Amino acid sequence: MPLHHSALNALLLALARRYATAAQESLGDNLVSIALYGSVARGQATPSSDIDLFVVLQEAPAGMLARRRLLQTVRDSLTPELEDLWTQGIYADFIEVIRSRTEAQQFHPLYLDMSQEAALLYDRDQFMENLLGRVRERLQRAGAERHPVGRYWYWDLKQAFVPGEVL
Repeated sequence: MPLHHSALNALLLALARRYATAAQESLGDNLVSIALYGSVARGQATPSSDIDLFVVLQEAPAGMLARRRLLQTVRDSLTPELEDLWTQGIYADFIEVIRSRTEAQQFHPLYLDMSQEAALLYDRDQFMENLLGRVRERLQRAGAERHPVGRYWYWDLKQAFVPGEVL
């Protein structure tokens, strides 16, 4: 029997929280923040939803593959749970955007939606909370608006953010 929408969301949110706990254990002081964003953070998960995570490290190696290797033990520890979900027709997986603390201070387009919907699963020294707060302030000052289009939306920024701009 398929899971009710809210039960599915709760299940994936709990899995994201276990990811954050495992990342804290694995990365120690190198972990700065983990923010959940996307459909699970909005409470709109479906059986094909990914678990979208924005991960900030104090220091991150160059290259996506080297960064993903840092989190491989975290993913490996949760693979049995993911595989169990797959047998139930829930095809979730972890999708990480990994940035160093310095890189994360530069504007990223994901911050627009994250400023409205992200769930902070781990946030040392309120790093991501403060950063997303600055994004919200800028959006408000600019008179930016988020307009729905069906299940999606677009931003009317009025005054543009510049990709890579230091926030």
